[in-house]
Amino acid sequence: MVEIILFDLDGTLTDPKEGITRCVQYGMEALGYYEPDREKLTPFIGPPLFDMYMEIYGFTEEQADFAVEKYRERFREKGMYENEIYPGIAEMLGALKASGKRLGVATLKPEVFAVPILKHFEIDQYFEFIVGVELSGKQTQKEDVIREALCRFGAKDRKDSVVMVGDRKNDVIGARKAGVDCVGVLYGYGSEEELSEAGAKTFAATVEELQGLLLAL
Repeated sequence: MVEIILFDLDGTLTDPKEGITRCVQYGMEALGYYEPDREKLTPFIGPPLFDMYMEIYGFTEEQADFAVEKYRERFREKGMYENEIYPGIAEMLGALKASGKRLGVATLKPEVFAVPILKHFEIDQYFEFIVGVELSGKQTQKEDVIREALCRFGAKDRKDSVVMVGDRKNDVIGARKAGVDCVGVLYGYGSEEELSEAGAKTFAATVEELQGLLLAL
């Protein structure tokens, strides 16, 4: 029986597209790169920013560091709240908590940003622990965040009682490396093909479907 549910933040609890893509643009423009089509920047939603600047645009480590620094400059001021909670999320969290499930957040977003975002949408009270990365932790991967969440919940030796919920392949791969199962959500930014290739076997197309699935675990 699943007792602990860990949620990704971006693309799972909230839709951060406007804020993230505008901040990615800001970071690029500080280096003289221009990408007017923000749709091309949605792959940045979920994975580590540092990695994506190098993978998609071929930045050097030094350039990627600088772009992330500029990204966070705008994100801290504006981008954090250019964000929307998915309809039905608050109701789902309330139902899960009322059923006795223990809830947490495991995100690659810096913890100093994740906490105020969740407070802004008035859903922070549903989570026992909100686990993100340190601002200096560019090398942190999803499995590291999930393992830290397991430690905080005291569940390192009870991984079969934990499930991760996320919308991108790094959520699935990170969960697998940390030894827990993952439910892939299809209303975020990863396709069923992406999630399936990463190893996900269970999917939810809507928040309502996700609620029913998690309550049954």
